[in-house]
Amino acid sequence: MSTTKTKIAPEVLEAVIIRFVGDSGDGMQLTGTQFSDTSAMFGNDIATFPNYPAEIRAPQGSLYGVSGFQVHIGSVEISTPGDTVDLLVAMNPAGLKTNLQAVKPGHTIIVDTDAFTKKNLEKALYESNPLEDGSLENYRVIEVAMTTLTKEALKDIEGLDNKSITRSKNMFALGMVYWMYDRSREHTIKFFNDKFENKPHIIEANTKVLNTGYFFAETLELIPNAYTISPAKMHSGTYRIIMGNTATAWGFLAASEKSGLDLFLGSYPITPASDILHELANHKHFGVEALQAEDEIAGISSAIGASFAGDLAITTTSGPGLALKGEALGLAMMIELPLVVVNVQRGGPSTGLPTKTEQSDLLQALYGRNGESPVIVIAASTPANCFDFAYEASKLTLEHMTPVILLTDGYIANGSAPWKIRSVDDMPEIKNRIVKEASDSWHPYDRDEDTLARGWAVPGTPGLEHRVGGLEKDRVSGNVSYVPENHEYMTKIRSEKIKRVQNYIPDLTTEFTEEGDLLVVGWGGTYGSLHSSVKQLNEEGYTNIGLAHFNYINPLPKNVEDVFKKFKRIVVCELNNGQFAKVLKINFNDLKLIQFNKIQGLPFGNAELTEKFKQLLH
Repeated sequence: MSTTKTKIAPEVLEAVIIRFVGDSGDGMQLTGTQFSDTSAMFGNDIATFPNYPAEIRAPQGSLYGVSGFQVHIGSVEISTPGDTVDLLVAMNPAGLKTNLQAVKPGHTIIVDTDAFTKKNLEKALYESNPLEDGSLENYRVIEVAMTTLTKEALKDIEGLDNKSITRSKNMFALGMVYWMYDRSREHTIKFFNDKFENKPHIIEANTKVLNTGYFFAETLELIPNAYTISPAKMHSGTYRIIMGNTATAWGFLAASEKSGLDLFLGSYPITPASDILHELANHKHFGVEALQAEDEIAGISSAIGASFAGDLAITTTSGPGLALKGEALGLAMMIELPLVVVNVQRGGPSTGLPTKTEQSDLLQALYGRNGESPVIVIAASTPANCFDFAYEASKLTLEHMTPVILLTDGYIANGSAPWKIRSVDDMPEIKNRIVKEASDSWHPYDRDEDTLARGWAVPGTPGLEHRVGGLEKDRVSGNVSYVPENHEYMTKIRSEKIKRVQNYIPDLTTEFTEEGDLLVVGWGGTYGSLHSSVKQLNEEGYTNIGLAHFNYINPLPKNVEDVFKKFKRIVVCELNNGQFAKVLKINFNDLKLIQFNKIQGLPFGNAELTEKFKQLLH
């Protein structure tokens, strides 16, 4: 008698959260990415969250070596990768141990039983096998001998060693999940054909295992029927899934084209910022010059040299690298040259939690230089708008002739979301301040009346010879000056120049309500979590709670105080120990704030936020 089930129409869900976990060599990032891309092509809204171990190759089976990829797909608005998961795919005991608490009671766990050996259970600090001791009775557990079934499927394919065969088991898991959520395998099979064009045996092996997992799921009585998630309703246009770091790189490419300037990146690899360097290095055909410098100081110094020569100059880093770049950043501020410093924040201090997210570099970005050294500081808030704020950082630095620090973080840099492709022709104009020719009245520190930005005199232009360097400048000629009054004047003019940027940035706006009992305040990459939680509360009837999210930190928007006055209580939510709250108190002395902070290397969860906000509303 056949065991194949009769095909039942898939149950339609609004959204689902899936997490793939295993050893760092189990291919969980690839598995999650393929599921995400396939769902995006189907038309779902989507958000992802890769979670890497800090070690390049942690000991196999260890708790701290678990690599994970979470994806949240839906036919409704998706703002975050989600909290608790509907499906956990655990390729080993360590993955199960470290992620079980995230699974909703009654929901599904798929495990590779071949990995639940005595040795692996001991590595995961299990005293007994959770598949046998009843500890998983609150979940629907699907036990699959994934490794064995993968080997059986590939036994007749030549050219594969045992390691290659075993590594293919992630495609077995992906095939199962594709069947469970009514996903097509076509995109992934095309991926195999493109990636392994010259290795037909690898294409055959991965395709066969993917199909084997798919049809195996179809026969399982533990999976009564498949589910599907309808396409989301989105604004018309062409979309693609994009990671935050990729979006950042593309924003700079767009700014380079719009401004008519060559793009130079001087950078030193550092987690989690390195992908920006990798991405820009792939675009030499767009005139990009990407230099992998020998250290952080060389990276920013080469960028300053490129800026002096008339390029749109970028340097990328994370918190430890920003500390090293501090002196050179002060030099760029002193010379008044355009420069963008991207800081993809991670857990600190020192090397801290290099693969985890945090917002703990804000005060360093604002004040981490000697002397009075104000620079523009802005922050992206989603993987997709990393593009917009890379573009905005370029626009601000070129038009105001001062360095800009762009803050992102590991959460949005490694996460991905749909991004609507746009034409550079439709993006805001970027004016650069390059002086085309000399005049009798030209001086290096002549300033624009509105912005106080000085002209940009590129070396080699006849008549525009001038001095540069870190010593204080005469207010007009640019020559070295030790005159006390001149130093005070130049210090104040550089500060005033940053303050006047307020005239060129948008006002702060609130979402959900313009006045009420509670205003939730955040900045940077916490936007998705905060938006999702406040939206949920509004839908539950709490219409007296609003959200104000900051992308512009220095200077702050002009109307901040007016916005704050319309709410009875203000709670500032940050993935640090209260740095933005300190900034707000410095700027608004009488402001009373409530702080809600998290410093665990993890983003805010929806449940913890909604619980806190309800407490404050009652």
